[in-house]
Amino acid sequence: MNAVQPTQPKTPLKFRSIWISDIHLGTRGCQAEMLLDFLKHTESKYLYLVGDIIDGWRMRRAWYWRQAHNDVIQKILRKARKGTRVVYVPGNHDENFRDFANHRFGRVAVLNEAYHTMADGRRFLVIHGDQFDGVVKYAKWLAFLGDNAYNAALMLNLWLNIVRRKLGFSYWSLSAYLKHKVKNAVEFVSSYEAAVVGEARKMGVQGVICGHIHTAEMRDMDGILYCNDGDWVESCTALVEHEDGRLEILKWAELRGLSFLRDEEECDSSSSAMPGIPKSMVSSEPSTP
Repeated sequence: MNAVQPTQPKTPLKFRSIWISDIHLGTRGCQAEMLLDFLKHTESKYLYLVGDIIDGWRMRRAWYWRQAHNDVIQKILRKARKGTRVVYVPGNHDENFRDFANHRFGRVAVLNEAYHTMADGRRFLVIHGDQFDGVVKYAKWLAFLGDNAYNAALMLNLWLNIVRRKLGFSYWSLSAYLKHKVKNAVEFVSSYEAAVVGEARKMGVQGVICGHIHTAEMRDMDGILYCNDGDWVESCTALVEHEDGRLEILKWAELRGLSFLRDEEECDSSSSAMPGIPKSMVSSEPSTP
């Protein structure tokens, strides 16, 4: 089976499983329109939400909720109602949802960690990964400080891409480019990957799927397949499993040839409060795929 090619699909692309994380709904950096396009043009048996779906850290400081953010949640819930097995593994930015682990929100199962068996029999640990970030674990105040600087970079990225769009260029992530060029950031990513892989090895699985660091990656690390599904504020990436168990990272903006989907007028008018997050019934029934 060949890799997914750049396309304008008339029918949804079908996969066995999809993993997405670090959407950061409730922030200006969230690429909600891009994600909606992805959700519209893909279908899967399993859909994993691997943390930082809603940015509680940011929303505690300033309310920001566009209609597109509402639409993302509604689209995910609609997929769950139609039979997709949706598993939500909260991260550090939506850590309050960890209190509801082993419960259901509607048809969405909430778990602190999950295990997924691929079509070819390989077993993978699915975690957000913040527990292996020393800054988050041991110096949370420093993480909040870094979060502010990161959001400033995302705002610069936002306006840069507005200019690029008006000039006819496609989406490009300044923050992702800087992250790959800064030596300390590269060293942090390497240390994080090694820690996550160590946990997978300890759990006796063949691979691990995580998010948290906004760096999509898939590679073998001493016999353990490390997979990071990336994010939807910088790279707009997802990890997918094909029907034969083969894994692939989709770079959606490149795949679809999409440019930045918001313009300056939308940014100026989007600060008004939008309707809140849809309410869901909660039950105590745990679920694992």
